[in-house]
Amino acid sequence: MSDAAFKLRSVAAPARAGRIFRPAMPILAIATVALLAGCAMQKRDSITVGAVPDDYRTNHPIVIAEQQQTLDLPVAASQRGASRQQKDSLEGFLVGYDRTAAPVLNIISPMGSPNAVAAADVAHDFASVAGASGVPTSRIMYASYQAGPEEVSAPVRVSFASMRSQTNKCGRWPKDILETSDNKHYANFGCPTQNNLAAQVANPEDLLGPRKQTPIDADNRDAVIGDYRDAPAGFEPNIDY
Repeated sequence: MSDAAFKLRSVAAPARAGRIFRPAMPILAIATVALLAGCAMQKRDSITVGAVPDDYRTNHPIVIAEQQQTLDLPVAASQRGASRQQKDSLEGFLVGYDRTAAPVLNIISPMGSPNAVAAADVAHDFASVAGASGVPTSRIMYASYQAGPEEVSAPVRVSFASMRSQTNKCGRWPKDILETSDNKHYANFGCPTQNNLAAQVANPEDLLGPRKQTPIDADNRDAVIGDYRDAPAGFEPNIDY
C-alpha cells in the first residue's frame, strides 16, 4: 500500500468517529427533559386528585327549616259534613302536630265552586276533629281560596307549619352520567339517601346534638345489685345487654 493511500485512510477514520459521537448530547438532553416532565406531571396529578370533592354529605347536606305540612281532602257537592274516611285521614295528619309549640292550624275552604256550601260544613267538622285531637281552639284559623266553577270537588286544605329536616331537591342531571373523566360523583349521587334519612328523623333537633341523659332506674339497679350479692361464690349472672 502506498503512503498516500495510508494517509487518506488514517484521515477518514477520525472523521467517521466524529460523526458517530456527535448525536450523544441531544439524546441525553431529550432524556433529561422527559424525566423532568414526568416528575411535573406526577406532582400535578396528585394535587388535582386530592382536590376532588367526593362527599355526598357535602353536596346534599341535611338542613333543618320550617316547612308547611298540608293535607287536601276533596269534598263532594252533596256532602253535609265530613265523612268517616275524611275524619280518619285528618286525625292521622294531626299526629305530627306539635301541641307544645302549638302552631296555627289553617283550614282553607273553596269559594265559587259548586261544592262551596258543602266544603264550609266540612271545614267546621274538621275544626271539631282538630279540637278533639288536642289543637287549641284559639290556634284554629279559617280561610278561603277562589275556586273555579269547573272544580266540582274542590278540596278543603288543612295546613300547619313545623320544623322538618330536609335536603335540596333531588333529580338534577346537568350532564351525561357516563362522563366520568373528571373522577367526580354525578350531581344526584347520594341525594335520595340523604332525603330518605331526613324524612325518617322523628325529631330534627337530634341532628344538631344529643339529648340529655335520662335519670337511672334506681329500683331496677337495686334489684340487679341485690341478685349479684346474694348469688353463691363463683356464680356469674347471665346479664343480657
